[in-house]
Amino acid sequence: MDRKEINWLIEEKYKKGITKDFEKDICRLKNGEPIDYIIGFVYFLKAKIDLSYKPLIPRPETEFWAEKAVKETGKKEVLCLDLFSGSGCVGVAVLKNNKNAKVDFGEIDKNLLKQIKLNLNINKIKRERYNVFYSDIFSKIKKKYDYIFANPPYIPEKRKNKVQKSVILFEKKEALFGKEDGLFYIRIFLKEVRKHLKKGGRAYLEFDSSQKKEIEKIEKEADFYRDQYGKWRFLIISKK
Repeated sequence: MDRKEINWLIEEKYKKGITKDFEKDICRLKNGEPIDYIIGFVYFLKAKIDLSYKPLIPRPETEFWAEKAVKETGKKEVLCLDLFSGSGCVGVAVLKNNKNAKVDFGEIDKNLLKQIKLNLNINKIKRERYNVFYSDIFSKIKKKYDYIFANPPYIPEKRKNKVQKSVILFEKKEALFGKEDGLFYIRIFLKEVRKHLKKGGRAYLEFDSSQKKEIEKIEKEADFYRDQYGKWRFLIISKK
């Protein structure tokens, strides 16, 4: 805990005045709980993303590629799929920034389905522009999409002891770890994604920079990109 976090907490949660909950929040900070959970929300590409159900906290690296995707959709009428949706941050950002987009949200955690719906309501997205449903990767997906966005669990379980303690203690492990080598969900996604893209459609996939070489062995035709920190972070698949 540092002074910056305390100031941030006051600015975002207590700007109308300190309440009796402030000391409890300071204790939560001292115990290592992420500041974003304590504040209760983050901003992500002009969207307010509530974190009440403890989804994976949206990262700046994800916001970086999501911004590229949002700009690419422009003002076009596009049908998108936000898979491994979590908080729904990517899909909500698309809807918030492109008034002509429609988004389906696929998520396996039933509590996070509630989280996604809450974030859609908070951002005043019209009901006819989205669908939220349970899906184990592509298990319930029947449509074809202009864009598919995926941020799957990809941390290798063998690297568990190198992950920040607060992440391990407070964030959902199901949203973090992709089995032994971290590629379990990525392999399934890459095997099936083209079936669910329209001709000319594009899929964005986030991964860990250390996994690039292994992913290249699986996926021969993707374009790989670095994040704002210079690390390999996401790929784009285009269906010809």
